[in-house]
Amino acid sequence: MMGRPEGVKLIDENGRRIDGRKKYELRPIKMEVGVLKSADGSAYVEWGKNKILAAVYGPREIHPKHLQKPDRAILRVRYNMAPFSVEERRKPGPDRRSIEISKVIRGALEPAVILELFPRTSIDVFIEVLQADAGTRVAGITAASLALADAGIPMRDLVAACAAGKVDGEIVLDLNKEEDNYGEADVPVAIMPIKNDITLLQMDGYLTKEEFLEAVRLAIKGAKAVYQKQREALKEKYLKIAEEVGE
Repeated sequence: MMGRPEGVKLIDENGRRIDGRKKYELRPIKMEVGVLKSADGSAYVEWGKNKILAAVYGPREIHPKHLQKPDRAILRVRYNMAPFSVEERRKPGPDRRSIEISKVIRGALEPAVILELFPRTSIDVFIEVLQADAGTRVAGITAASLALADAGIPMRDLVAACAAGKVDGEIVLDLNKEEDNYGEADVPVAIMPIKNDITLLQMDGYLTKEEFLEAVRLAIKGAKAVYQKQREALKEKYLKIAEEVGE
């Protein structure tokens, strides 16, 4: 969380946030699956001003062979922010933050993927942030989960993610860039909604125990709304396929 410039107010006296949303309102979200012909599965997510593309390849044989696991597949995740994804052009290639978020996303997805069905193979997930506006890790998890489903990888459930946080002393849902930069805390959460299992829980900033629990409950509620959008995006793709087959 960055120091806030003097005079910047993120929530007005009517409870409206800097982008006009209410405290418990998600940013606009659009999802589409099957956007890349060359990938085994793919998805594109627009979440607020975030634009994120995910592609899945595999299961496929791992080389060199000493990396293989005899009883399960290995899930490999690469999260990358394009040089043009932020206002100040980034240096191309992975940095420490991208490597850390890649590991965080892999940990969030692994409980959902039935890896033991594909021993000695890898399932590779690539997440490319084309435009960033806070919450790229939860949007990346959401896109990657859709891409895995689109690839036909057997899963226990989709993984849906969302963040809540503290802004101007208030617990709010789905922080945007200004709120993330100048707010007091951010709590990203990922869940498998059918079992209500949490696969990711992080916190950046400072909250009381009561505020933390409120933020987690709110993030889970947001993730369940995201899950419904994931289901709709998958359903829409397969309705299109059914229509094409019918023709």
